[in-house]
Amino acid sequence: MTDATLRVRWLGTVAYREAWSLQRALHRQALVVAEAGGRPDDHLLLLEHPPTLTLGRQTNPAHLLVDRDTPKFDVLDVDRGGDVTYHGPGQLVAYPLLGLPGKGSGDLPDTPAHVRLLEGVLIDVVRALGIDPVGRLDGYPGVWIDPDGSRPRKVAAIGVRIVGGRSLHGVALNVDPDMSHFDSIVPCGISEHGVTSLAAEGAAVDLREVAEEFVDRFAAAWEPMAVERADVAWRHDPDGADLSDFSRFGAPDPGAGRNEPAGVSVRLRGRLEAAGVAVGDGAMGPKPDWMRARWRHDPNVLSVKRTIGDLDLVTVCEEAGCPNLSECWSEGTATFMLCGERCTRACGFCLVDTRHPGGLDAGEPDRVAAAVERMGLDHAVLTMVARDDLVDGGADHVARTVAAIGSLAPECSVEVLISDLRGSASALETVLAAGPEVLNHNVETVPRLQRAVRPSAGYARSLTVLGRAAETGVVVKSGLIVGMGERTDEVHATMCDLAAVGVEVVTIGQYLRPTARHLPVARWWRPEEFEALVEFGRSVGLRHVEASPFTRSSHHARSSYLRALEARHRVPAWG
Repeated sequence: MTDATLRVRWLGTVAYREAWSLQRALHRQALVVAEAGGRPDDHLLLLEHPPTLTLGRQTNPAHLLVDRDTPKFDVLDVDRGGDVTYHGPGQLVAYPLLGLPGKGSGDLPDTPAHVRLLEGVLIDVVRALGIDPVGRLDGYPGVWIDPDGSRPRKVAAIGVRIVGGRSLHGVALNVDPDMSHFDSIVPCGISEHGVTSLAAEGAAVDLREVAEEFVDRFAAAWEPMAVERADVAWRHDPDGADLSDFSRFGAPDPGAGRNEPAGVSVRLRGRLEAAGVAVGDGAMGPKPDWMRARWRHDPNVLSVKRTIGDLDLVTVCEEAGCPNLSECWSEGTATFMLCGERCTRACGFCLVDTRHPGGLDAGEPDRVAAAVERMGLDHAVLTMVARDDLVDGGADHVARTVAAIGSLAPECSVEVLISDLRGSASALETVLAAGPEVLNHNVETVPRLQRAVRPSAGYARSLTVLGRAAETGVVVKSGLIVGMGERTDEVHATMCDLAAVGVEVVTIGQYLRPTARHLPVARWWRPEEFEALVEFGRSVGLRHVEASPFTRSSHHARSSYLRALEARHRVPAWG
């Protein structure tokens, strides 16, 4: 039995490169926690990949039977053991990221024992699904159907790597993939035996059923101290065309032309119901007293407004209807929104315009820098609309703005709140190379609600962005909005995930429904509940948590950054 908590996550379809980066982030941070005297969690990531061919460290190049630049597959060299392997839809991929026990009295982990454990779990899963004989085939890794018969065939592949006593990579079980894709390789370098799937062997099961069976069998074999589960909701729309226009700039009636009632659209209702959120009329009654923002009217507010107007700039304060606008402006601060005022995504909580965006304003970086200098800012916050229409997602524009501020106001620290840049590692590197002090990217909500709240984004992708940034040493920050149907334990799980990839600062605030077209408010979180989230964040190693009914991503941004820097010099609070 292990004394660590096993955090299980179903992540949906995740690009192999992103899942690989996420594994490395979780592994790296676990080693950091262990070195500081803490107890790292174990993780079990469950997912599917788009069609991908991966070449392990022992791959014979002759076993790849297609050109590396084939458009049919993403072809990657990876750091696991083994030969070439196929991943694709209909295949359950499981990555157990575990702290392994030592081999005997030594410190080195028992790698063969880890592989045998994974094989044993898979054998139990396949048998439980009604297929037998199944077992090991001497001299060949993985799990085999009819291993002692005349035609053994492989149903599951295993490839692992152990670094610092912790495991990476894992297993791939063929549930019902396109078996013709295996014709592009010599699977695992084995030419004398074939491959199969559960469906080909007559098992009438779906991926979800197999995933549940795997989790149960793995937990029974690994015996963690506790199992914590927080999954991305399974997609209910098979064609993936699961978007709605939540913008205030669309048709005034969300059902116009479709004979749908005003209010929550049919698509949004479907996404919420798939995530387990009951949808009524969205009316929560009057706001509680603690949700009534106090507006300030003083010369500073007017001065900031004049500066923004004079330089023809856009602020997220205005575009997103932030309740803290007057507080921040009275203190001489504002969050500048880059890349225009129109976003290419339609998130269920956001008020920003979603009509087709125009070109980038080449003069915007210099004007933002001029505003930062004129306002005498010590800490500038730059956010951006998502620009999926641009090759780099707007990364170069953000980087040029950071550089412009550095030239004109070198004493000012810069925080960038970016989109996921469509998961592009090179685009993220462009932003980080400009030298911002803080890299912020929001997960926005718990895994279960991701597809309802931000249907064009992904939980695993966001964790990957944050993990990649943390590797560079920059202060990494993320945030959530609560009140959209999540449970407290799910918020805790998300905070644990953020800490596990190296996030240091987390912001959490109450959701306020911008219009009747947007997600309904499920409940109002009380001030004492936000205070409890701050304490919980400290207990799982987050350096600073800013949580209150009116907290937003850039609220108290400078003080949060400074507290994170101070906390880096203190002993972490991992339990």
